[in-house]
Amino acid sequence: MIRARGVRFAHRDRPVLHGVDLDAADGRVVGLVGPNGSGKTTLLRTLHASLRPSAGRVEVDGDDVGALSTREVARRVAVVAQEGGGAPALTVAEVVLLGRTPHRPAFARTSAADEDAAAAALERVGALDLAGRPFAALSGGERQRVLIARALAQRAPNLLLDEPTNHLDVRYQHEVLALLRGLGRTVVVVLHDLDLAAAHCDEVVLLQRGRVVAAGAPGEVLTPGAVRAVYGVRAHRVELGDGFALVLRPPASPGAPGLHGPHGEQR
Repeated sequence: MIRARGVRFAHRDRPVLHGVDLDAADGRVVGLVGPNGSGKTTLLRTLHASLRPSAGRVEVDGDDVGALSTREVARRVAVVAQEGGGAPALTVAEVVLLGRTPHRPAFARTSAADEDAAAAALERVGALDLAGRPFAALSGGERQRVLIARALAQRAPNLLLDEPTNHLDVRYQHEVLALLRGLGRTVVVVLHDLDLAAAHCDEVVLLQRGRVVAAGAPGEVLTPGAVRAVYGVRAHRVELGDGFALVLRPPASPGAPGLHGPHGEQR
């Protein structure tokens, strides 16, 4: 479980987060969405103490994350960052084994249990066949799957991911997010694609300029009106048998019919 209350953060005296609240209950997938510069990545980094908020509090499983040791944070929270990886000389298997580091004494060798956990994680993301290849030789999509496998091998009860679907084709985007949802862990994930958030998240937190605009079930948060107000684009919601999708269009050009009809209804 991850909980944030009144989190504020400033970068070089420039406010980035303004009193943000967040709740990610056990076993739930929470998506962070919003335009570029809305504070999604900054908020995610405060959740695992990579950044210290200037005010407010972040709790992981009931404990103040800022009071935990780095090793203890790593045992509780696994992270897949936007720009992450292993040393260029490492193989894929070695990169994934780095996820076992919080569970080993310092300088201890990897155990059979560590290797089993790494192999199981690679298999889970469909990358077991890559185990012996140099990490540096992989494509962007292959690297992303390996980094997710490293986080799974860590076997922390909480998982934080910053745009994990980058570099993945459409099929793997959905497969990875379905995988995350099936883990039974607490997941907080930054996403740009609103349809992916609608399809795979239990809750969505919509951010704009460092503030929470709305939070709740995807169907309650990702309304055409909210999308228009936050992203500045026209949105039309299409109901599907197992959810909904959003059709997005550029804003109307000056002088053209706008976002609202003659009686103020949204188009």
